[in-house]
Parts: sequence; structure tokens; C-alpha cells
Amino acid sequence: MKSAWKGNCFQTVDDIDSDSHLNFQRTMDTGNYSMVTDFILMGLTDEPELQLPLFLLFLQIYIISMMGNASLLLLIRISSQLHTPMYYFLSNLSFIDLCFSSVITPKMLVSFVSEKNIISYSGCLIQFFFFCAFCIADCFMLTAMAYDRYLAICSPLTYNSAMSQNICFLLVVGVYTMGLFGAITHTSGLARLSFCGNNVISHYFCDIPPLLKLSCSSTYINELLVMLLVVINSLVTILPILISYAFILSSILKMHSAKGRSKAFSTCGSHLASVVVLYGSIIFMYCQPASTSNITEQKVSSVIYTTIIPMLNPWIYSLRNKDVKDALRKIRKDWRVFLFQ
Repeated sequence: MKSAWKGNCFQTVDDIDSDSHLNFQRTMDTGNYSMVTDFILMGLTDEPELQLPLFLLFLQIYIISMMGNASLLLLIRISSQLHTPMYYFLSNLSFIDLCFSSVITPKMLVSFVSEKNIISYSGCLIQFFFFCAFCIADCFMLTAMAYDRYLAICSPLTYNSAMSQNICFLLVVGVYTMGLFGAITHTSGLARLSFCGNNVISHYFCDIPPLLKLSCSSTYINELLVMLLVVINSLVTILPILISYAFILSSILKMHSAKGRSKAFSTCGSHLASVVVLYGSIIFMYCQPASTSNITEQKVSSVIYTTIIPMLNPWIYSLRNKDVKDALRKIRKDWRVFLFQ
């Protein structure tokens, strides 16, 4: 499908049927326009020969992501040796990643096999709400995990009291609360906009930048809100992570045991890798002016944090983790004993 830019709005030049391109249900009070009640998601690419390969690729990524996160959740649940604050946070991160992928990827897969990937106005807002909630919760959960690692490495004598069951629970509640607050704020700002012309979203899911380009009302407040909340959330989450790792690095360098340093670096390295990739893609996506943004770059950046990171996280945290490997060996041993009794 060919496409072209016109002003700040994405305009298609293919013959899209008028009944699906513009769905008119009510007349605006301010003019002879009708409100859009359906959107068409353009998907990742409009090249026909790439549709099937991309469908198979992202289907495989989605299956791996679901299996990895669900397996890690189950393993932490049934293994008593993993009932520690670190794995409590990790299980919640896996839950968030599992939900995060399920909000975006299934609809993206539909776009590869359907001629017109239509989503209703209300469905678009619902998708964006949950996307925003889990994305923000992901960031705050990584911050909570950084704080946990800081206490474990820098204050091991007070770790058990500082990370009690109640404190861990309150931290997790705070993570989900921040996610819901951010989602409600952004979705409310999006719901106040009017869409009365082009209804083709040049993206594979309902996100703020492409939706702002379609709005026929002023988006100044929304753009300001996006920049403000992204900057605030980034500072509130990134600064504690940076400060925690500054103290962690200082403590690791003071360790006399090479084995202790290796274990600390291994644990923190997995977490730091997730932080760098997630925040790098989010900041690139949302902290650049709309006039300089490129839709292809936006899609690539979005793919990283909506599909790739949720797939990689369970493997990043488990493949090099001795506790997880030991728990898996114990479960295999117990199952062999049970099966061959």
C-alpha cells in the first residue's frame, strides 16, 4: 500500500473504501464534519511480500515471550528457594511483560493477515490505556528491583528488615498505582481530542504520536503533557537507578572475593541490560519533537519495547542465574522421582 505525507497527517493514496475509511455516526456541533468511530491500523509495513514472514516471526516471538514469562512465574511460585524479595519483584516483572505483550502483539499479528485492520474508537482507547499502564509499571518495577539490589549488596545486614514482606508488597502496589495513574492521565487527555477526518493510524497499535497527527483539534496540551510526564517518570525512575548503581559499583569494587564480585556483576548486569534497552527506546520514541519524528524509526523503537524486551527479560534474568538453574534442576529431579516411583 502506497502512502504519502500531507501536512502533519498521514494520508493514504490507495483506494480504501469510504465506508471503512471514514465511519460517520454523529455530526460535530462546530461544522460539517463527522466524528470518526473506527480507525484503520496500517501495521508495521505495507509491503505484501513481507506480511507472511513478519507474521511468522512475531508469532514466534510472542509464543517465546508467553512461554518464558509464564514459566518463570510458575517456577518462582512453586520453588520455595525462590521466595525472596528479588524473585518476588521478578515475578511481577514477568507478569507485567506477559500482559504488555498481550495488549499489543495479537492485534499486530492480525494486521499481517487482514486487508483492513480496523479497531473501534473505544477499542483504541482501551488498548492505549493498558499499553500505557503496563509500560509505566515496567519502568517503576525496574526501579524497585534496583533498590532491592542496592540493599542486598550495600546493606546486607539490614536487608531482611528493610525488605520485609510488607515493604515488598507496598512497593509493588506503588508500582501498579503509578502505572494506573499515568494511564488514566494520558488516556483522559487523548479522549478529549476530536477525530473528524483521516482515520488511518500510521502505526501497528494505538499510540499517542500517530493519534495526535490525526486529531482535528488542538494537540498542544497533549504534546506538553506527554513530554512532561515522560520526563518526570524518567527522572523519578532513572535517577534512583543511577544512584543505586553508583553505590553498588562502589561496594562491588571493595569486595575482596572474586566470586562475590562475579555474582554481583552477573545479577546487576542482567537488570542493567533491561534498563538500558527499555529506557533508550522509550526516550527515543517520546522525547523528540513531532516535527522531526520519523514513522519508521518510531515503529522500530516501539517494536523493541513492546515485543522484544518482554521476550528477552525472562531469559536475561534466568539463563545466567544460578538460583533459577538450581530450582529447575530440583524440579526435574522431583518429577523423575515422582514418575518412576
